[in-house]
Amino acid sequence: MSRPFLAALPVLVRRERASLAATLLAPPIAVVVTVILNLGLYVAMGRDPAAVVYAMLIEPFFSWASFSEVLLKTAPLLVIAQGLAIGFRAKVFNIGAEGQFVLGAIFASAIPVWWPGATGQWIWPVMLLLGVIGGALWASLTAFWRVRLNANEILVSLMLSFVAVQLLNYLLLGPWKDPNGFNFPQSVMFQYDAMVPILIEGTRVNVALILAVLLSIAAWVLTQKSFIGYKLQVGGLAPRAASYAGFRESWAIWLSLLIGGAAAGLAGAAEVAGPLGQLQRSISTGYGYAAIIVAYLGGLHPIGIVVSAVVMAALYIGGDNAMVSANLPVAAVRVFQGSLLLAYLVAIAFVRYRLAWRPAATRSPT
Repeated sequence: MSRPFLAALPVLVRRERASLAATLLAPPIAVVVTVILNLGLYVAMGRDPAAVVYAMLIEPFFSWASFSEVLLKTAPLLVIAQGLAIGFRAKVFNIGAEGQFVLGAIFASAIPVWWPGATGQWIWPVMLLLGVIGGALWASLTAFWRVRLNANEILVSLMLSFVAVQLLNYLLLGPWKDPNGFNFPQSVMFQYDAMVPILIEGTRVNVALILAVLLSIAAWVLTQKSFIGYKLQVGGLAPRAASYAGFRESWAIWLSLLIGGAAAGLAGAAEVAGPLGQLQRSISTGYGYAAIIVAYLGGLHPIGIVVSAVVMAALYIGGDNAMVSANLPVAAVRVFQGSLLLAYLVAIAFVRYRLAWRPAATRSPT
């Protein structure tokens, strides 16, 4: 590619101040653009685009059975996304929430697997606590490698997710396999006291939704009203200034990863103690990866993340509906989720930057 051609291309110039209105409009614009782009995909696949859009985006909100499932899936997405967003604001990119989610589920399952006859209302809270510990411990491996060996936390946390899945497979195919489970890779069914209480009768929505809302409030207080949140944000926006002010980078890395891991572990524990009722290989459903989209679609702000979590949960349920009613393959649902993140990143890039032409003096002569 010639230099004159490159000199004629516009460049991105950072705006002095991002518009608040543009920032708020970026997520809905990303949703609209994603829908338009995917409509073309559905037409090319020979599917009825109107039926797909209705099943994926409308039906989840107009059917109580579907909307209750939306609330059920909102809880883990919201918990994980709030934890990840704290680290993302500090420029600590924990991409391994899926593995931390799995470890939280494993740690929580230890009580009903080892003591299936235990009773008492103390069991499910202790399981959730064990899930928090398991997720945080798994995230601490990434923090150690990042701080001590300067390893990239993106790669380390992502690779550890695959290790976590293999650990899950080992347990379910070996020592934790249900001897009466007809050779299926799953644990024993959990006893009643090991199940998270139902929040809305007649549905599967449980108290994990309340915990998700409380954690969202805590995340808002931490990021918007506390000195710790201020230090994390300064460390992400201006690392040199933070270091000059005495804010240690290693402290920010450890705190960000532990919070993200604990949140993912809590979500994993609530999943096995909630809708699943046992430890299964299907526990790894991609919540940890989808929560990344939720965090960014919400602008890394606790309030925005609440809204985006509901939207992503609706896409999960709507995708299931579309696979049944519109014969849509699961890959198309994942393409929709991925294109939604891409559209948001492009939209927010133009909120923070503007296109500008290079000055004529800097262009190479033809």
